[in-house]
This record gives sequence, C-alpha cells and structure tokens, in this order.
Amino acid sequence: MGEKREDGLDAAMRRQELCEYVMQAVDLSHDMTDEELYDLIDESICARMKEEYLSISEKLRLRKDIFNSIRRLDVLQELVEDESISEIMVNGENQIFIEQNGRVQHWGRCFSSRQKLEEVVQQIVSGANRIINEACPIVDARLPDGSRVNIVLPPVALEGPIVTIRKFPEEALDMEKLVELNSLTGEAADFLRKLVVAGYNIFISGGTGSGKTTFLNALSNDIPKDERIITIEDSAELQIRSIPNLVRLEVRNANAEGKNEISIRDLIKSSLRMRPDRIIVGEVRDAAAIDMLQALNTGHNGMSTGHSNSPADMLSRLETMVLLGTDIPLLAVRKQIASAIDIIVHLGRLRDKSRHVLDISEVLDCVDGEIELNRIFEFVEEGETPEGKIAGRLQGSAESLI
Repeated sequence: MGEKREDGLDAAMRRQELCEYVMQAVDLSHDMTDEELYDLIDESICARMKEEYLSISEKLRLRKDIFNSIRRLDVLQELVEDESISEIMVNGENQIFIEQNGRVQHWGRCFSSRQKLEEVVQQIVSGANRIINEACPIVDARLPDGSRVNIVLPPVALEGPIVTIRKFPEEALDMEKLVELNSLTGEAADFLRKLVVAGYNIFISGGTGSGKTTFLNALSNDIPKDERIITIEDSAELQIRSIPNLVRLEVRNANAEGKNEISIRDLIKSSLRMRPDRIIVGEVRDAAAIDMLQALNTGHNGMSTGHSNSPADMLSRLETMVLLGTDIPLLAVRKQIASAIDIIVHLGRLRDKSRHVLDISEVLDCVDGEIELNRIFEFVEEGETPEGKIAGRLQGSAESLI
C-alpha cells in the first residue's frame, strides 16, 4: 500500500514538473487552441523525457494528464469521464475515493499538491458563477455536464479542501429502464404514470444516494406535453427534456457582503406568478417546505423530494421544516401536509447496493391529530441469489398482508 502511494506521488510530481515546463512555453499573446496545446505538450515530453524510456501508451497517458491539468480538472477529469463511476470523493490532495458499481473504494492517484487542488476548486466554482474562500468556505455548484459538486475549504475542513462530486447519467433513465433494472415492477410503474398524468402531488423520499433525483426525472417524463412546468433547485440537476414549455430556476447564493441571496422560498413565491401547471422542487430541506405546501394547497400540482428513512419519517421531517419557517399549531401543519401531498414514494439502497422503490403510500386525512397513511405497494425480500444479489419484488397491498 505504501509503495503504491509513493508511486502515485512520484507520478503526480512528474506531471506537475512537465505542466510547469509547458506553461512557461505557452504563448500568452493569443488564445491557444487545444490542438496547439497538444502539440506543445508533445514537444515538451520529447525534450524533457528523452533520457527516460516511455512506451507509446505511457506517453499518451502523460500527454492526456498534462492537458487535463492545464485545461480540465487535473486527475479528476478521468473520473468525471468514466460513466461507471457515480461519486467522486476528494479528502484533501492526497486521498481520492470513488463509488463504482455501488462500491466505495480508494483510487490510487492523487493531486501533486494542495495548491493544484485549490486551483481545480476555483475552476469549478468560477465555472458555476459561485464564490468560495475562507470567509465563505462551503459552496454547492455543478459541472458543465450537470454533475453536482459540494466543496468545503479549510478552516472548516481540517484535512484540506473536500470535494464531493455526484454524477448523473448522460441520458436520464425513464420508467421502462427502471423496470428493466428491477427498481420497481411494471404494475407499480403503470400506477405511478397514471397518477402523474392525473396531476397528483407526489413526494419522493429516501436516503442519500437512493436515486431520488433520478426517479423524479423518470416520473417527469410522463407529465403531459401541453403543461407549463417550473423547476426550482438549489443546483440544477433535473434533466426534463420532454416538456416544451419548461422554466428552470436556480437559487443564487449571497455575495461576499452577504447580500442579494435568492432562496428556494423566493423562487417558489415567484413561480406562482408565472402561470405554472406544475411546480417541481428539486429537494425540500428547510423552511421552504411551508411555501411548497401552500403552493400545492392553492390549486397548483407539483412534485418534490426529501431525505428520510420511511414515508412516516418524511411526514415528520416536513412538520419540522414547516415549523422552522412559521409559528403555527402542529395540528394546522399536519392538516396542511395531508391536504397538499397525495402520494409518497420511498426509495432505498439494499445490502447489495442496489436501488429499489421500497414503499408507495397514499397520504390520507389528518384524523385525531395524526396523518394516516395507506400503503399501496411494499418491497418484500424473497432471499438472495447465488451472486449475493437481493431477490424480491414490489407487492401490492393485498399481497403484502399475506
């Protein structure tokens, strides 16, 4: 493990030395094209590495690494381009972990220095029109391909800059593909399609990495094409391509003086004046819950997502978030929730790291101060396959009682 680590550091240092050599040779009098930069890199490799034998594959790898270091995201670019990787976790300049096929593992490469990692961080946030520094050390942004990025800098992060990149598939999954992947049954998919077309208010709950955004994208494909849709997100992730009349809104963080912030709450209030047929809030995680519920209770259809361990927990979290934004009796909050939300779809990751719809419940009335739920579908385990995969299916409520 230690030898591999040293090899990674040596390779990173060699890349950095060549990068510096190339940068010194760059003609700053004009904007160099990618082809011109590649030519300069080739000349530099020949000049600096003539006493060291490198195979063709090693030269091509070094060529691409240097280009990525100058024009892209350095060592992270390879991971961003790898479609099999769903999450990239950078714990300082020396530790990079990836999630691939549902498994988290250490990646052998690293940044050449903390300065290089900091340069990549500034490149990411500037591309998303955000600001991050010691005074504002936390930021959410996105890459040009739509990947979600969270960055935390020192002094909050003790081991150096922390970068977490959540990647999304280039082509959003539809319900047919989710059925093919055994995330839900065809029966449940048809049921949800009918609810979407009919304009039911649907809330998608689940833990981190359970696939809430992916599932919301899939549901959105069944929205009637003649509707006007408004999406509201912290960082734009939804990939709704089937709706012509689509308005996408994204929050704006406060500037360096702490002013000019535009929050989810501001965007929900503004969206009500845009003549929406349906409002989709990417995720509700704070006092914006009260504005969303009020929108759904005033004749607007909508969908949203939230973190929770079960449908019942999601209702409790919504109560808490509403109370953060307004001082009203708990009973009134519960009645608002029961009136606003029709269906909760709960997602989860099983022991084998596969993602499934675990529960589809109908939100009934608030009776005797408690919101009642009617479970319509429930995932029931039926054992394991020889390969260690969970066997099971989403059963209708009548079958679940057996």
